[in-house]
Amino acid sequence: MISGIHHVTGITADVQANVDFYVGFLGLKLVKRTAGYADAEQLHLVYGDGLGSPGSLLTFLVWEASGRGRTGIGQVLEVALAVSPDSISGWLTRALAAGVPFEGPSREFEETVLRFRDPDGLIVKLVGADLSAPAPLPGGPTRIRGVTVLTDKAPQTAEFLTRFGYRYAEREGLTQRMTSDTDVVDVRDASGFVPSVAGAGVPDHVAFRAGDVDDVRTLRQSLRDHGPTEVHDRKYFVSLYVRDPAGILLEYATDGPGMTIDETPDALGRRLFFPPQEASRAQNLEAMLPQFSLPGEERFPVRKLPFVHRFNRPDHPDGTTLVLLHGTGGNEADLMPLARRIAPRATLLGVRGRAIEEEVNRWFRRFGATTFDQADIRSEAAAFAAFVEGAVTGYGIDAGKLSFLGYSNGANFLAAVMQLYPSAVRRAVLLRGVQVLDPSPAADLSGTHVLMLDGRDSVREGARLADELGARGAHVDTRTVPGGHELTGADTTEAADWLEQGEPGP
Repeated sequence: MISGIHHVTGITADVQANVDFYVGFLGLKLVKRTAGYADAEQLHLVYGDGLGSPGSLLTFLVWEASGRGRTGIGQVLEVALAVSPDSISGWLTRALAAGVPFEGPSREFEETVLRFRDPDGLIVKLVGADLSAPAPLPGGPTRIRGVTVLTDKAPQTAEFLTRFGYRYAEREGLTQRMTSDTDVVDVRDASGFVPSVAGAGVPDHVAFRAGDVDDVRTLRQSLRDHGPTEVHDRKYFVSLYVRDPAGILLEYATDGPGMTIDETPDALGRRLFFPPQEASRAQNLEAMLPQFSLPGEERFPVRKLPFVHRFNRPDHPDGTTLVLLHGTGGNEADLMPLARRIAPRATLLGVRGRAIEEEVNRWFRRFGATTFDQADIRSEAAAFAAFVEGAVTGYGIDAGKLSFLGYSNGANFLAAVMQLYPSAVRRAVLLRGVQVLDPSPAADLSGTHVLMLDGRDSVREGARLADELGARGAHVDTRTVPGGHELTGADTTEAADWLEQGEPGP
C-alpha cells in the first residue's frame, strides 16, 4: 500500500504575499494556478517541487481580504517541510536578511526544527531531515516532512490514521507521532482547547496518497459505517473526503494523473486553468480571479486604502480606469466580467462596500427596506471620496481617464458620492440607480457626466435622481433597456457605447 501525505491545503487572504513567501522566500515552485474545483470564483494555487510531485505539494485557496481563522481542535496546526540538516543555519541567515520572523532552532523527536509564520499566520516549520524528492529544488525544501493535528480524541484520531498506512511511533508529552514510509503526522492531544474556525492562516485539510482509483473505492467501502464521505474528480487526481472522529477534514488523493497532465514540467504554473465544467465561464472567471506577480516579474504595489479593492489589468491597457461598485450582496469582483465586456482594454478597479447587513455586503445601512441611514451614507461617502483620492495618487491613475460604474445599491451610493463630493466622481454609469439622499445637497455638478440605465419592466424610480442631477448642472443621459432590475446584454451595449463616445460638450 502506498502511504504518506499527498498535499496540504491552506487558506490565504493575500495572494501576492502568499506567492512572495512560498516562491520568493521558501523557494518552492508554483506548479499550478486554477479556478477552484469546489468554487470556480476562488483562485487555487499549488506549490511543490520541480515536477509537482505528490508529497511535495502545498496548495492554497485564495479568500482575498478575508478574516483570520482560529487555530483549534479539529484542524491542522502546522506544516513541516524537510530540508537538509546542514542547511538550518543558512535558513536562519536567509530569514534575518528577508525580515521573516522565526522561532528556534529547537529539537523535536531528535530533529532540528526552525519555525516561521507565513503572511497569514500559518506555522511552517523547516525540519532537518534527509528525505529525497523526485525533483528537488536547489536550496529549497525537498518535500513535506509532516503535519501536526489538534484533536480532543487523540487515541481515536491516531487509530483512524492507520487506515491511510500510518503506524505508531514515538511519543513526546501530549504528542503521538504516526509515521508512514515517507513522512509523519503528529497527533497532539488538545482536550479543553477551543475549536478551530475556518479562515486565513488555518489549514483546510491534509490529503494522503492513494495509488489509484481502486484504492479510493476500497477505502470508501471500508468507511460505510463511519460517516459521510465524498469522492471528487479534481482533474489532477481523484480523491475522497472524510472527517476523522475529532472532525479533522482528511482527503485521500490518487498520485495521478498529476500536475503535468496539461503542462510540460518547464511550463508548470504559468497558465490559469479552469475546471472542465466551467469552460463556458472561463472569460468571466479570468476577469474575477485575483491577479499576482511571481518574484522578478513587474508588479503593481498594493496601497492601504479605506476600502477593500482589487485590480484587473488587461494585457494591453489603454490608460483608462473603470471603478466598480457592486450591488447588495456582491463584492469587489462581481461586476468585473460585465465591465471587461464594456471596456476590454480598461484597467478595472473593483471596490467592496463596508456596510454589512444580514451577512451581505452593502454600501450603507438602512432602517427597514426603504429608509436609508443618512448619517451612514454621508460618512461612507466621505471615506469613499478619500479612497478615490488615495487610489489616484497611490496607483498613479490618470484622473482624466477615470470613470465609475455602479449597480443597484452601488449605483445609489455612487450617486450620493457624486452629489456630496463632486470632484471625486465626474463620469459615471448608474445601473438601476435611485436617489437615497434626503435632502439632496445643492452641489454644482456642471462638470459631471452620467449615464442612467433603467430596466423597462422594473419599477422605475430613477427619474427623481435624473431630474435632481440635471437640475444641478450634470449632463444626464437616461436610457431604458429590455428586462427588469437584473442586468442584461443591453446594459453592456449601452454602457460601452456611452463610454466610447466620451463626454459630450456643454
